[in-house]
Amino acid sequence: MKRRTFLQTSGFIGSATILKSPSLDNTSLATEPIIIATWKNEKGTKSGWDKMMQTGRALDGVEAGAWVPEADPNETSVGYGGLPDRDGHVTLDACIMDHLGNAGAVTFLEGIMHPISVARAVMEKTPHVMLSGAGALKFALDQGFKKQNLLTPASKKAWEEWKKESKYKPIVNIENHDTIGLLGIGKAGEIAGACSTSGLAYKMHGRVGDSPIIGGAVFCDDEVGGACATGLGEFVMKTLGSFLIVEFMRQGMSPQKACEEAIMRIVKRYKYQDFQVGYLALNKKGEYGAYSIQKGFNFTITKNGITQVIESASYMS
Repeated sequence: MKRRTFLQTSGFIGSATILKSPSLDNTSLATEPIIIATWKNEKGTKSGWDKMMQTGRALDGVEAGAWVPEADPNETSVGYGGLPDRDGHVTLDACIMDHLGNAGAVTFLEGIMHPISVARAVMEKTPHVMLSGAGALKFALDQGFKKQNLLTPASKKAWEEWKKESKYKPIVNIENHDTIGLLGIGKAGEIAGACSTSGLAYKMHGRVGDSPIIGGAVFCDDEVGGACATGLGEFVMKTLGSFLIVEFMRQGMSPQKACEEAIMRIVKRYKYQDFQVGYLALNKKGEYGAYSIQKGFNFTITKNGITQVIESASYMS
């Protein structure tokens, strides 16, 4: 396999320029809010960008961006309408991180429409980083969140069909086993990140992936930038990909090169032909990069009110 050089798209799809490596000084920080997200999430990034334009805060933007797929019954990998585990439970994982290094997460949460907001409440209202299962649910209810059934008729029907054979094998780029990861830069130039998912379809009851793991699904450092992940979370956790990408950028790599190097950590060690992992990175200049193992990973960006979906480069091109 040959690794392909990725020409990072700027402006409209089809034009390209090679990103320069970031510096850690403050002379060339992003001057406009920007938000990026994994997969085709135009409504999510637009909603997040609009929220940042209202409040100025990157944290508000990434939370608002996650709200869109969390509440969409047609998005079978995130929140309401998510495909259940093999026992028929829709269980949710999410995390959020701000520019100060504060973070919150929930795992194995059931019955709450917006786990990303519960994660933010964990960050802002408790001394902890992560709450799980029944404890996370109790906390959410105590904070005023409402419990509801997240298993839609369509997802229940799909689960009942799956039970006939109960064959468990994630399929590359089928988004019923992917997440939404988001990164944003606010009006003050600060970075924030978020991730939300209902996890692998038909997973074992109790399985938790990378989506609530700080340093796995999301990591932000306001001196450098941020990164987020999607795909088969077990391999993101085993390599702490988002943290790794931010550290590569700290060393001077461009966001694109950092994503490529993080993917290489996986392909050099594991049998990668049957699963997908994709990474996004955003530095404090507003430069971004993306790379994945398999072809077919795309991401969405909203900047200056313009939203684009961009195809990522991949190792297996």
